[in-house]
Amino acid sequence: MANSSDTQPQITHQRVLALALPILAANVTVPILGAVDTAVVGQMAEAAPIGAVGIGAIILSAVYWVFGFLRMGTTGLVSQARGARNRDETINLLARALLMGGFAGVGLLLLQPLIFWGAFRLAPASAEVETLATSYMRIRIWSAPAAIMLYGLTGWLIAMERTRAVLALQLLMNGLNIGFDLWFVLGFGCGVNGVAFATLLAEWGGLAFGLWIVREQLRETVWRRKENLLNRQALRTMGVVNFDILIRSLLLQAIFVSFLFISADFGDVTLAANQVLVQFLSICAYALDGFAYAAQSLVGQAFGARDPGGVRRTAQMTSLWAVIATLLLVGAFGFGGSSLIDYMTNAQDVRAEARVYLPYLVVSPILALAAYMMDGIFIGATRSRDMRQMMQVSFAIYALAAWGLTQTLGNHGLWLALIVSLVARGLTLAARYPALERAAE
Repeated sequence: MANSSDTQPQITHQRVLALALPILAANVTVPILGAVDTAVVGQMAEAAPIGAVGIGAIILSAVYWVFGFLRMGTTGLVSQARGARNRDETINLLARALLMGGFAGVGLLLLQPLIFWGAFRLAPASAEVETLATSYMRIRIWSAPAAIMLYGLTGWLIAMERTRAVLALQLLMNGLNIGFDLWFVLGFGCGVNGVAFATLLAEWGGLAFGLWIVREQLRETVWRRKENLLNRQALRTMGVVNFDILIRSLLLQAIFVSFLFISADFGDVTLAANQVLVQFLSICAYALDGFAYAAQSLVGQAFGARDPGGVRRTAQMTSLWAVIATLLLVGAFGFGGSSLIDYMTNAQDVRAEARVYLPYLVVSPILALAAYMMDGIFIGATRSRDMRQMMQVSFAIYALAAWGLTQTLGNHGLWLALIVSLVARGLTLAARYPALERAAE
């Protein structure tokens, strides 16, 4: 049932920053953890363990990433329930997200032999690395239910504007992971298995802390009634939204995976240079995520409150701060790009090659800004069908551009195709924005 509440708080710059900045701070910690994992295993003075942890982590991260739709879909739906002042439904959605994440994690546990087999058929490694990586994954996969449940839990916290709790959760998980890394690997000499156990314990510890954060909501009895938790219409809506976001995300991933696959056709040096520069695109995404997440929460609430003016104000304010962040990124890449490349690799030929294509990276934050922010706006409004359809159009444009431009311009053509795909995502969603705003009336 809907619950009455006071008038929704005003959308202000202070409110936007209070949502966005903790997410930015949380994102800063993500690459630190990977660096510590590598550094700890690197103390073994062997190449195979480093490669095994790297490959194992990438495989499991890619598998878990497929379920990232649970975070985005939960944020949109909970934000709208909150905007509609339906407190009971916000609690029901939390329980449904946790339930769905748990079932998905158990499914991965059952499918783990198939997952490992398929991963090494797609990306074969040496026998020693495959053996070590398989051992790593067989341990870490047991935290799959926790890792995926955390997607839903994090999405709920963002929708409820509790991004400081998201930061605390991220800091706790990373702190546990680093501490267990040092203890198991350097203290007990457990090697690759020690890194896996560290992540396993950190993810379950993170879930336990996350459940403690939402303990007041879980004490409520409303979600324990079967007709609420397993409401057919609510589950159907959740399924449709999540499915659309899944397809959109798979197509987006296909663009970046194919970008690197095509890069390999231009030789190892060009492949390595592109890989270095793509890491900087990830930094862009991390930097703009905070404002996109703020848009998700605030647009969703305005949408649920049937307030098109609130949708518009949110889009304007979050985009304004995203523009400021984008200009900072452009300045950083423009003035410090060469130094960042040197930091990423010691290979002189890769450094020289990466500098050739650095200008594409410098302009990419500006050209990708609309895509990032429109994603946040459309997720908040749960206009997932538009997201899927516009992503399909953008993917087709990218495929045609990559096929045509690489034949005449080589790797320059490939970078142009990637940038075209980013622009297409932003423009196609922007074309659908007026309809989104009207739907909030």
